[in-house]
Amino acid sequence: MNATTPKSVFLGMTGASGAAYGLRLLAGLVACGCDVTLCVSDSGLLVVREELELVVEGREATVAALLARAGAPAAVRVVDPADIGAPAASGSAAPDAAVVCPCTMSSAAHIALGTSRNLIHRVADVALKERRPLVVVPRETPLSVVHLRRLLELAEAGAIVLPAMPGFYVRPTSVDDLVDHIAGKVLQALGFEQHLFRPWDGGVR
Repeated sequence: MNATTPKSVFLGMTGASGAAYGLRLLAGLVACGCDVTLCVSDSGLLVVREELELVVEGREATVAALLARAGAPAAVRVVDPADIGAPAASGSAAPDAAVVCPCTMSSAAHIALGTSRNLIHRVADVALKERRPLVVVPRETPLSVVHLRRLLELAEAGAIVLPAMPGFYVRPTSVDDLVDHIAGKVLQALGFEQHLFRPWDGGVR
């Protein structure tokens, strides 16, 4: 971490497919020495349990299992998506940066339109109004005109729209390699030096 990287990051995980991206990013942010606040939406909990094959029930148990899988259960502040009164919801106490990964198109729309329905939407809204970094990682295909318009509005408002589209120039040999590519891209977008994938070297091996 250096003077230009965020010291505190809010990570919102919503119900889009791609829980592995959020998990790897969570571990990466903690490894960077970041003060991380984690918020998982209700639909995000369902996806986390299904895609990460967590045999648990309930919010607390699911989030605890997620943190354990990330290897940092004690280093992360956990907040409920219904807690609109959380410090992160206020511009005077907001984190240095916010990430929504994975991001449903419903969440992207709420953020783009300023119609916050939960804490994740509100923190993203605050990041935009306070001119702080906001990275949105949508995971949907195909994209409708409605989806594209909302993503364009987010970009125009100052967000970094970073779709979960892993590159193959890194010559991935596993699903983990593909996940690492996206998580590394998010870390780069936030200003961190990442070591999750090898940068393009002009084809020299």
